[in-house]
Amino acid sequence: MTTELNRRRLLTAGASIAGAVTMAPLLSACGGGAHQKTGANTASGLKAALPAYLPSTALKPDIPSVAGGPDAATDPGFASYPASPVATVSGPPGRGGSYTAVTPLWGTVPQPGNSFYQAMDNALGVNLTIKPADGNNYNTIVPTMTAARKLPDWVNLPAWWNPNFNTGELAGTQLADLTPHLSGDNIKKYPNLAALPTGAWQAGVWGDKLYGIPCFATGFPAPGAIFHRRDVLESRGITADQVKSAEDLMNLGRELTDAKRGVWAFEDVWTYFFTSFGAPRKWKVDGGKLVHLFETQEFLEALDWHYRLATSGYMHPDALAGDTNSSTRFYAGKSLITGDGTGAWTLADYQSGIAADPKYRRGAFNSFAADGRSKPVLYMGAPSSMISYLNASLKPDQIEELLAVANYLAAPYGSAEYTLVNFGVEGTHYNRVNGVPTFTDEGKKDVQVTTYNFLASSPAVISNPGGDVVTKDYSAWQAANVRTLAKPPFWAMNYSMPQELAAAEAAQAVNDTIIDCYHGKKKVSDVQAAVSTWKSGQGDRLKRWMTENVLDKYGTGQ
Repeated sequence: MTTELNRRRLLTAGASIAGAVTMAPLLSACGGGAHQKTGANTASGLKAALPAYLPSTALKPDIPSVAGGPDAATDPGFASYPASPVATVSGPPGRGGSYTAVTPLWGTVPQPGNSFYQAMDNALGVNLTIKPADGNNYNTIVPTMTAARKLPDWVNLPAWWNPNFNTGELAGTQLADLTPHLSGDNIKKYPNLAALPTGAWQAGVWGDKLYGIPCFATGFPAPGAIFHRRDVLESRGITADQVKSAEDLMNLGRELTDAKRGVWAFEDVWTYFFTSFGAPRKWKVDGGKLVHLFETQEFLEALDWHYRLATSGYMHPDALAGDTNSSTRFYAGKSLITGDGTGAWTLADYQSGIAADPKYRRGAFNSFAADGRSKPVLYMGAPSSMISYLNASLKPDQIEELLAVANYLAAPYGSAEYTLVNFGVEGTHYNRVNGVPTFTDEGKKDVQVTTYNFLASSPAVISNPGGDVVTKDYSAWQAANVRTLAKPPFWAMNYSMPQELAAAEAAQAVNDTIIDCYHGKKKVSDVQAAVSTWKSGQGDRLKRWMTENVLDKYGTGQ
């Protein structure tokens, strides 16, 4: 399995643990303090703060990237791992400095000073003490550090936890301003960082200044897809392109469901399908006025369709009961259509699938409008949700040293630097098996691919050595849908929202009722009642604040 897609899958899990979703824009509800400018960015200020984009030419992909709209492009595809990794950095980037770093980790913490850490220090030319912290509790661990003003020299702050971290307030106080080092052509000093997509850098810009370094950056930030068992559908003469409307999808559910054999068509699909009805992801602007998702007729139409689906008999009973173990049912052919993040489309998924059914093949429906007539729109999610920051107490030469290290860590897929960062030392941490770097026992123990990569990492690619069908299928799906990608209002905008409005934005009671509705336990009218209560409470106040403090001052960010 390639490291890149391993990381994607872990990030999807991490986002679920955090109660976040991958399609959420990079917004922050940060509390308190207006003593400095850490809010949304002006158009001119953002443009001045962003680094120039200079794509890497170090390696030629087998499947080139395809451009879509602004800040949208498919991830390049690689059929195999490069046999002779090329070096993109000349010698160790560091000058012998000693630094500390804290990153979240959803896994076993490696022993300090292990052979992999030693090899990395030698290659980087610094003494970098990595201190991975429990990812499940990271949103409480970091605030303890910031309250005591004891942040490490380098720290990863996942964007979905910006409200917990008060990231907007940390910018410029405890987090270093990187604008003088990276804005515009300044980034040319760090060519691997310059190859990161421009949209991803926006995640780390606060108040017209650049603070963060994006990790796991992609030009194809699709929130997810409606997946299907392609092998099963095609064995029945059904292809994905035959499904062009919500009615087609419902009819397909009827055709595929056979409860007597223990086969149901659907798992949950709401999260990845409701916008197909024309509903906004969260906000839309109509006639210059801000409108929330819950206020739209399209939202109600989506709810009605999903309620009918839940009560149709086409959804797996365990899904209706809220059992999230959908992958097992999907592999076993007990359910045939499911919604999921794009991080599900990996070699690991393919291997698990064929272990359950040798004919297993994942597919995804192309984006389509529910009415079958309107132009399909796939709203873009976060171009990068893992952002690292440097400590504001560092001196300029120390910042430059760590940026040189970040440039090494961001080396492109398949390069010599990438291979070391993700697999360690050949013969010690990995060996080549059919040309693919494969961990040894020591590598499995010490090389956590989500350690250094949470400080800086290469742009996303699609590569699944040993599972070429996955690379071909996923690349083809991206190419078919890249032109449907569109930025929702406030995409990749950072702004500081009063903490008391965070609960209003979360709208937990409404969302709980929505879940009950698309599981058939409550009706659309129950959701409408919950929305009415939310609006009369803090919903209208939230909309006023967003209108006055974001829309009127900064626009939609489009």
